[in-house]
Amino acid sequence: MNRTILIGGAWPYANGSLHIGHIAALLPGDVLARYHRACGDQVAYVSGSDCHGTPVAIRAKKEGRTPQAVSDSYHEEFVKCFEKLGFSYDCYTKTSDEEHKKFVQEFHARLYQRDLVYEKETPQAFCQHCQSFLADRFVIGICPKCRKQTRGDQCDDCGAVLEPENLLNPVCAVCSHPVIFKKSRHLYIAISKMEKELRSLAAQGGSWRKNAVAFTNRYIEEGLRDRALTRDLDWGIPVPRRGYEKKTIYIWAENGVGYLSASRSIARERGVDDKVLWGDSAKHYYVHGKDNIPFHTIILPALLIANGGGWHLPDQIVSSEYMTLEGRKISTSQNYAIWVKDLIERYDPDSIRYYFLANGPEKKDADFSWREYVNSHNGELLGAYGNFANRTLTFINKYWNGIVPDVPADADIMERIKDLYCRTGSLIERGAFKDALNGLFEFVRWANKYFDTCAPWITRTSDETACKITLYQCVQMIANLAVLLKPFLPFSSEKICRWFQLNNEWQIHQIHGGYQLPNIQILFERIDKDVIEKEVEKLIV
Repeated sequence: MNRTILIGGAWPYANGSLHIGHIAALLPGDVLARYHRACGDQVAYVSGSDCHGTPVAIRAKKEGRTPQAVSDSYHEEFVKCFEKLGFSYDCYTKTSDEEHKKFVQEFHARLYQRDLVYEKETPQAFCQHCQSFLADRFVIGICPKCRKQTRGDQCDDCGAVLEPENLLNPVCAVCSHPVIFKKSRHLYIAISKMEKELRSLAAQGGSWRKNAVAFTNRYIEEGLRDRALTRDLDWGIPVPRRGYEKKTIYIWAENGVGYLSASRSIARERGVDDKVLWGDSAKHYYVHGKDNIPFHTIILPALLIANGGGWHLPDQIVSSEYMTLEGRKISTSQNYAIWVKDLIERYDPDSIRYYFLANGPEKKDADFSWREYVNSHNGELLGAYGNFANRTLTFINKYWNGIVPDVPADADIMERIKDLYCRTGSLIERGAFKDALNGLFEFVRWANKYFDTCAPWITRTSDETACKITLYQCVQMIANLAVLLKPFLPFSSEKICRWFQLNNEWQIHQIHGGYQLPNIQILFERIDKDVIEKEVEKLIV
C-alpha cells in the first residue's frame, strides 16, 4: 500500500553561502525522498531559502543593497548548489515568495484568534550604531549560567535557553557596540500552556534521534517559555492584525510554516487535497542540524497546535550533530569553511554525497578531513564499487561481445540481494543512513571477493560455463546495487540504470541472458592525492 510522506528539510538563511555543515545535515532528506519514491509512495519533499529577518537585513545594509536583492541572490546560489548535488526537492521555494507570504498571513490570522496568543510589552535589543532592532541570535554576551560567551537565544556551551536582556555585557553581533533595550508591545504564543501536548509528543518520539529526545526533554524540564510572534523590523511578512502595521512576523514563526505553504503548492500542482499530506495517515520526517532541534520539536509543534487546524505533528526527527573541519569549528565570520559553491565545481557530486553520508555527523560530531575525503573516494567509490562494475562489464564487452551470458541465476545470491533491499529500506526508514550505506558497501566488497575467487580471467579458457555463471551473477549484483544505491549516489546509479534500462522500483531486478550492453564508461575518476595539501592550504586563516 502506497504511503503519504512529507519530508521537510531545514531552510538555510539567505544571508551567506552554504558550507559543508549544511550539506551534512540536509543530505539525509534527499535519501529519504528518493527511497520513498522508489517504494511507490506519494512524496512531498519540501524546503526553501529563509529570506527574512535581521541576518539578511544586516547583510544588505553592509553591501548597500536591498534585503530582497541579497536574499534573491543567495536563493539562486542555493538552488544551483542543491541541483548540482542532486537534491530532488518537489518544492524548493523561499519565504519572500508571494504564495508563502499569503499562506503565513492566513495561518497567523487564525492563530491570533485562538486563546494561546496574547499581547505583552517587553524589552527588545536595539543597536544604536546599526540603528536596528536585533534578533536574539544577533545579541552576544556572557551567559548568566555558565559565564561563557554566547548569543542571545541559546548558549552553545551549556545549552541554556536565554533572553537577550539576561546576558551580561550584551553587544551587537554585527558591529560589537553595546546594545540597549527598548520597550515594545508584541504578540506572544503561550508555549508554556502546551506543556502537556509537547511532553506527549516527545514521549512518542520513538523515531526521533537521541539528541532530539534529550534536548527536547531538557527544554521542557527547564521550563517552557513563551515566544514573541512579532518583531520591530521592516524586512519581513506584515502582521495581519490592526495596530501592528509597522511590525513583521518573527522569522521563526513564519519560516517553519513554509513546510505547510510549500506542501500546499505541491498539492495544488498535483490536483490533490493538501489535507491528505497533513492527515493522520501521513508520515512526516524533519531533517536538520542539532541547533534546529528545539525549533522542530517544540516551536513548530506549538505553532501547529495553537493554530487549531488539525495539523499533523512531527513523526520522525532526523537531527544531525555538528560537523568540524580539519579538527576545528567551522567559522563563517573567519572564512574558515568549505563553501559548497566551490566544492561542487571541483568534485564529483556522488563523491561528495558518499563522504557526508558515510562519514557525516549522524550520531556524533564528525570531522571533515581532506585526506579522509580523498582516501574515501579513491578507496571505496573508485577502488571498490567503481572497480567492480568496470572490470565486470568491460570483461563482458571484451570477451563476450558485450552480451550478458545466458545461464540460470544463483538462488542464494538472488536471495541475498532480496534481503539487502529489505534491510537497507528498514535502515533508511529508521534514519540509520550510515549503517544502510555501509551495509551496501560491505556487499560491494563481498562482490569483489566473489569475482576474485571465481577468477573469470582463468575460467574463460579453462571452464567456459563457470566463467559465464560468474559474469552473469556479477551483472545481477551491479544492476541491483545501482537501484539500492540510487538514493545515496543518484548520478552514478543513473548511468548504470541506463546501461541496463532499469527503473527505480525498490525491488529485486534481473538482467536476462542475451542482453546487449552499450559502451561502458568508468563511474569515477581517481582524485590525485596532491589536492590534499592544496586544499588544506586554502583553509589557513
